[in-house]
Amino acid sequence: MTTSAPRSSPLALTVLALLHYKPLHPYGIQRLVKEWGKEQVVNVKQRASLYRTIERLNGDGLIAVRETGRDQQYPERTVYEVTAAGRETARTWLEEMLSAPKQEFPEFPAALSNLLLLMPEDIADVLKQRADALAKKLDGLEAAMASEEKQGLPRVTRLETEYLRAVTAAELKWVRGVVEDLRTGRLAWSKEQLDAFAAEPTRQ
Repeated sequence: MTTSAPRSSPLALTVLALLHYKPLHPYGIQRLVKEWGKEQVVNVKQRASLYRTIERLNGDGLIAVRETGRDQQYPERTVYEVTAAGRETARTWLEEMLSAPKQEFPEFPAALSNLLLLMPEDIADVLKQRADALAKKLDGLEAAMASEEKQGLPRVTRLETEYLRAVTAAELKWVRGVVEDLRTGRLAWSKEQLDAFAAEPTRQ
């Protein structure tokens, strides 16, 4: 076991949570992530990242090998179970992630901070493409919510989809507003304005 505190991540928390359900091998974890719709919030497209996370959790003593088995259809598979330390750590991570907003650095805000590399009409065009993609994503989330509700799933099991739907709808509304402002000229600037602003002494 390592001496430093175990490092949290969305995928690590999800692995621990699924192992609360029952002991699983890595493929079983990946399958449940997809079956339960958790691929919306954790990235398991690359199986290597899942295996690295499992190895780290095992090294930290948060999970342990339950058994190793083999049958005719599959190669040897190691089944893992959550440890007492894993259960306690999962609860701590969950409480921290829920209570404290984390400073994250997603791509979109970084791109917005560098918009001046493009002309206004180009910005409007690419943001229109984003709006179209967001609208499609929103349709998918609303369909997923309707399906989950139809299945009779308790709301607590559907909150991540509900959250993603709310965030996507808010972003779509904002992006469409920016596109409209660019098209109508309400959002405009000139090189002279920017040069003059850059030349001003820093305000204290």
